[in-house]
Amino acid sequence: MIRSALACAVLIAGLVTSADLTATPARGSVQPVQVSPTDAAPFLGDWTLTLQGPNGPGIFDLAVKVDKEKVVGEIASQQMAAQAITDITKVDKALVLNYSFNYEGNPVSATVTLSPSADKITAQIDFAGGAYVMSGTAAKKEKPKP
Repeated sequence: MIRSALACAVLIAGLVTSADLTATPARGSVQPVQVSPTDAAPFLGDWTLTLQGPNGPGIFDLAVKVDKEKVVGEIASQQMAAQAITDITKVDKALVLNYSFNYEGNPVSATVTLSPSADKITAQIDFAGGAYVMSGTAAKKEKPKP
């Protein structure tokens, strides 16, 4: 399911690569800020992202940790090998993780957004600048008891 979604995203990404991605943000919009380990504290740990997209459901494993005073991550699924994430910012209260991967020889950008709401964390993965979007929830995995 995710494989066909990524194929669709790659195809659409090829069509939108000429878009101006450096446009000035709208007045009043919130700018991303590089996240500090302190700011990322509520998001540190291992997560399960349960998402739904136009081609069906997908489950992803996401790890967010601090390595040498920098917040880093890793995302994987049954259909996708683990991908390192080093571009992590905060927009308002949301954690935004940007990465890219190769799919059938084509680079695909992806953005994972974790947003706290009243009683849960919502999650979204935006592939290829909006070509394919999956949304749902993020649940923190419990640490094994010693």
